[in-house]
Amino acid sequence: MPAKGKHRRPKTSPITRGFVAAGTSGAAIAIPLMGATGAHAAGKTAPVATSSHTAVTAAAAPAAYKAPHKPAAAPTTYSVVAGDYLSKIADEHNVRGGWKKLYQDNRERVGDNPSLIHPGLKLTLGAASKAKAPEKSQHREKSQARSATKAASKPAAKTAAKASTDSGSAKSAPQTSSSGFTTPIDGATVITPYHLAGSMWASGYHTGVDFAASTGTTVKAVGPGTVVSAGWGGAYGNEVVIQHSDGSYSQYAHLSSLAVSAGQSVSGGQQIGLSGSTGNSTGPHLHFEIRTGPSYGSDIDPLAYLRQHGVTV
Repeated sequence: MPAKGKHRRPKTSPITRGFVAAGTSGAAIAIPLMGATGAHAAGKTAPVATSSHTAVTAAAAPAAYKAPHKPAAAPTTYSVVAGDYLSKIADEHNVRGGWKKLYQDNRERVGDNPSLIHPGLKLTLGAASKAKAPEKSQHREKSQARSATKAASKPAAKTAAKASTDSGSAKSAPQTSSSGFTTPIDGATVITPYHLAGSMWASGYHTGVDFAASTGTTVKAVGPGTVVSAGWGGAYGNEVVIQHSDGSYSQYAHLSSLAVSAGQSVSGGQQIGLSGSTGNSTGPHLHFEIRTGPSYGSDIDPLAYLRQHGVTV
């Protein structure tokens, strides 16, 4: 019998030792092993999540791309021909905003009177308005218009006062003179004088005078004569042109209706139509001219002409 304590301890396999160790330590060994395994797994999983996020971001990037903005169509240039007027041009070329927008875009070329455009004048169609520049331009134009109105009003006021004193009446409406001539409307008040300068007008100035007149005011022949034309006059709207015995011609424009026809004889003071705002007009009024010929471009001072025929105006 072997001596006590002399026997050899049997060898155990590493697998059995590991098992016994695990069995001996129990949960103490199992918990760290599980934790290590989880940490190891998490370490491998994190990069996957990061890669996934990167892929999503990369995929979303093209969606934020915007196509380049296409520039607006370039403005075009139109050359005025005989018979043209702003409202006609605006309608034919579909100008957004109508003739008023067309006039605003070409104010420097047309001048202060939108009714005075002439063949060969170049107009810009579809011009892009700027936010600030037009405001300054409009402010300057309004100031000039107010100055012109004030300048025209002073002589008119003096004339009206003189007419009132001469007639001994509070009314300023001039009467028909002994020569058979009269003013084209009663109580004539000039709102735009003759020869008002405008650098871009065909003639460089206003070729007639504008009288204040609401729509429907009676318009009269200033003197005896024969109607040369009565009808549509393009920028002048409805107009009447009369030839007088002295060889001069009188023109009455922007009428709302006509009461005479070509070839008809008229007397001074006879109704030939009603005032209005037809053609290129910014509002109801009467545009009146005296010419040496029947057509545009032969104008003379209309007020001086009336005064020469004994009319107080």
